Amino acid sequence: MSAIDPTPPLRRLTEMAHGGGCACKIPPGELEEAVAALAGQSHDSVIVGLDDGDDAAAVRVRDDLAVLSTADFFTPVVDDPFDWGRIAAANALSDIYAMGGEPVVAINLVGWPRDVLPYEMLREVLRGGLAVAQEAGCPVIGGHSVDDPEPKYGMAVTGTARPDRLLRNDAAVAGLPLTLTKPIGVGLLNNRHKSTGEVFEQAIASMTALNAEASRAALAAGVRAATDVTGFGLLGHLHKMMRASGTTARIDRAAVPLLEGAAAALADGFISGGTRRNLDWVRPHLAPADGVGEEDLLLLADAQTSGGLLVVGEVPGYPVIGEVLATGAELPAGAIAIV
Repeated sequence: MSAIDPTPPLRRLTEMAHGGGCACKIPPGELEEAVAALAGQSHDSVIVGLDDGDDAAAVRVRDDLAVLSTADFFTPVVDDPFDWGRIAAANALSDIYAMGGEPVVAINLVGWPRDVLPYEMLREVLRGGLAVAQEAGCPVIGGHSVDDPEPKYGMAVTGTARPDRLLRNDAAVAGLPLTLTKPIGVGLLNNRHKSTGEVFEQAIASMTALNAEASRAALAAGVRAATDVTGFGLLGHLHKMMRASGTTARIDRAAVPLLEGAAAALADGFISGGTRRNLDWVRPHLAPADGVGEEDLLLLADAQTSGGLLVVGEVPGYPVIGEVLATGAELPAGAIAIV
């Protein structure tokens, strides 16, 4: 009688996740309701807290120095563990760059199904995270892990910035252009990857690219308002910024850059639940022009993982996708016109 191998075959990483990457975030409306009790805290040293849902907290420690703090982790967005580690690290570091800061130190955050996935795979995840952190010049020192039936990985990152040069959610000014520093569509390609196993190198390249250069270019251009585009999609993050700033925005749909293959993935129906929830949340604040259809809105609401910076102001070398407008009767604060 032949022996039976008791070791079950390894499952694809994305098969073990109910959602992929930032698409697994708690929907924005539900999240705001959950954390409402934490908002409004008053501390003299806090420059940026919870009130406007900014990318990182900022605490003044000297007149010329603010400490930034953030944490970000998520379920597997790709099957390759090294690439997942790289993507998760770039995504966590992005919050510091989105505030106009530089990362100083990071610690790992891990949930691992130790009875299902081998530690060799976890080492690859950590190695990928370290590779991107080293590219950013940010040491990774320690971390925290739990036994978890669903694999999760990310980082808590501490950075620094000048208090008078922070990039904030609430500092958008009417009359300035909107710049986007990475193409959108990774959510669609990631969902196709999860469903079919196809690998999209253009999506991996976008998600592992640091936002460091874009952040420094924005600061050099005198920008004061920015955010990064992640799980709430371009429309969700733009709405939050306009609402916090008391302004509105207009997007030129044709000017928004797309990753190769994203439009095809949309047409083939690879739309995540997170993307649909994003659109449901922001839809009451949208004013689409004639000719802007449901597929256009789903694309603009696509849940991104490690997306680019959405900047109020023109940043040389990156596309302008619209402009910030003053509020009015037809477009109240937070509204978005789409042409």
